[in-house]
Amino acid sequence: VFYKTKPEIEERLGVELGKVQVYQEANRETQVQIEESVRSKDVFIIQTVSKDVNTTIMELLIMVYACRTSCARNIIGVIPYFPYSKQCKMRKRGSIVSKLLASMMCKAGLTHLITMDLHQKEIQGFFNIPVDNLRASPFLLQYIQEEIPDYRNAVIVAKSPASAKRAQSFAERLRLGIAVIHGEAQDAESDLVDGRHSPPTVKNIGAIHPSLEIPLLIPKEKPPITVVGDVGGRIAIIVDDIIDDVDSFLAAAETLKERGAYKIFVMATHGILSSDAPRLIEESAIDEVVVTNTIPHEIQKLQCPKIKTVDISMILSEAIRRIHNGESMSYLFRNIGMDD
Repeated sequence: VFYKTKPEIEERLGVELGKVQVYQEANRETQVQIEESVRSKDVFIIQTVSKDVNTTIMELLIMVYACRTSCARNIIGVIPYFPYSKQCKMRKRGSIVSKLLASMMCKAGLTHLITMDLHQKEIQGFFNIPVDNLRASPFLLQYIQEEIPDYRNAVIVAKSPASAKRAQSFAERLRLGIAVIHGEAQDAESDLVDGRHSPPTVKNIGAIHPSLEIPLLIPKEKPPITVVGDVGGRIAIIVDDIIDDVDSFLAAAETLKERGAYKIFVMATHGILSSDAPRLIEESAIDEVVVTNTIPHEIQKLQCPKIKTVDISMILSEAIRRIHNGESMSYLFRNIGMDD
C-alpha cells in the first residue's frame, strides 16, 4: 500500500496508489482519513518535502499514526530529503532538531526509514529503527559521463573544505583532479549577545581560584579567498549535497571564472532552490545546475532553463521492492565507502 507517492515509483513498481484523504480544516489543522484496510499490510508512505515543510511533517506523522492505529504490520517512511537535516549539531543554546524529528517519527509508529544523502550520516543514529541512507552519487556520476562531452578535462571542486570529502569521492571515481576553495569563511557567531562574555559579578570573583586562568580561543579571521588546485582551462564541477541558498555557489563560480575555468557545473542531490535562487542562477556564471528529483522543483525549472533533473526513482523503487520481499539491501550499497 502506498500513500502520497511519487508517480515515477508507482509506475516502476506497477502498483496502485492507496486511497487516503489528506486535507486541512479551516483552522489549519491537518486531517487524515485512510479509506481502505491496511491491517497486517506493509505500508510505504512516500513523502517529499514541499515549501511548507512543517505542514509536510505533520501530514507524515498523522498518517503514520493513523496506519499504526489501523493495525498495519510495517510502516515504512520513504523520505528522499530528510527535513531539518542541517540542524543536526548543537549551537549555543539551540537544539538538535534532527534528533527531535527522529524521535517524533519513531513515536508516531514508523518501523523503517528510507532516505537519501543525509546531510550528516550520523543522523541515522538519532533513530531507534532501521535507516537506509541511499546514495544519489551513481546517478550524478553517470550524468557527468554521459552529458558532459569533455568531462575528462574537468576538475571536481569543493566550494568549502567541509565538502572536500564528497569532492574527493567524485574525483577518485572519475579519475579526475580535485580543487578546494578556501577562504571568505563566515565570521564566528558573536557570543557577546548571550552574556557569556559578561564579567562575573563581584560576589562570584572570590569563588574563582587565583591560579585558574582559562585560555581564550583565538577568534577566527576571514582569510583571503584561495583555490587549492588548478582550474585554468578546465571544466569546473562543484559538488555538494544540498543547494538551497545559492549565494555561496555564485561566489564560488565567480572565483573559478577568475581562475580560468571555462565552464561551470553544479551537482547536488537535493535541489531546494528557495526564494530567488532560479533567477540568481540564470544571471550567474554557472552554466548548469544538476539536481535529483528528491524534491519537486518543476516551477524552478520553468524559471531557470539551466536547472537539469536526474531521476532517482529507480533506486527508491528497488529499495521498496527489496524491503517488502525481505531481500538484502547490500546490492544498493555496493562500492560505497565510509566517506561517500
